[in-house]
Amino acid sequence: MINLSKTQQYGVGIGLILLMAMTRGQHFATVAALPSASWAVFFLAGMLLRPRWIFPLLFLQAVALDVISLGGFTEAAKHHCVSPAYALLLPAYASLWFGGRWYARVHRDSWQTLAPLVAILLASAFVSNLFSSGGYYYFSGVYAEPTLAGLWGRIELYLPARLLTLFGYVGVSGAAFQLWRVLNARRPAAVV
Repeated sequence: MINLSKTQQYGVGIGLILLMAMTRGQHFATVAALPSASWAVFFLAGMLLRPRWIFPLLFLQAVALDVISLGGFTEAAKHHCVSPAYALLLPAYASLWFGGRWYARVHRDSWQTLAPLVAILLASAFVSNLFSSGGYYYFSGVYAEPTLAGLWGRIELYLPARLLTLFGYVGVSGAAFQLWRVLNARRPAAVV
C-alpha cells in the first residue's frame, strides 16, 4: 500500500493538476511537444490520492481545459470534438482512476510490484480506450456505419501511442517518487 501524508497528498494533487493543465489541449499553458498527461494523471491520482472528491475535480478540470482549448462551444468545436461521445470520457477516466486504486492495494515496496503495475496499466488503459476511442467512433456521428472491425482498427491506431505516453508519465513519476524516498531516507533526523 502506498501511504502518503496529507501534506504529501496535497503536493501530489497540485502537481497532477498542474501537469494536466500544462499538457492538455492547445490553450495558454500548453508546454510545446509534451503529449497529454490526462490518462496518467487519472491513474496516478487514483493510486496516490485518498480523497474521492479529487476524481470529479480532475474531470471538471479536463472539461474546462477542453472548453478553453476549443474556444468555447462554437459550432466548429461542437461538430468535431463535442458530441454525445464526449460523455464517455467520464467512464474512460474512471477506468484509469479505478486502475490506480486497484494498483495501490496490491503495491509492495519491491521490484515484484512492477508486473502487477504493468498488467493493471494495460487493462485500465485498454478499457479507457474502448470508452474514449470507441465512444467517439460509435457516437460522434462522424462515422456513418461503425463496425467492430473499424473499432479494432482505431484501437490498433491510437492505443500504442497512448500506452507509450501513459507508461512514460507513470515511469517518470515512479522514478521521481523513488528518488524522493532515497533523498528523504538520507536526510538527518531533526534534533529535538
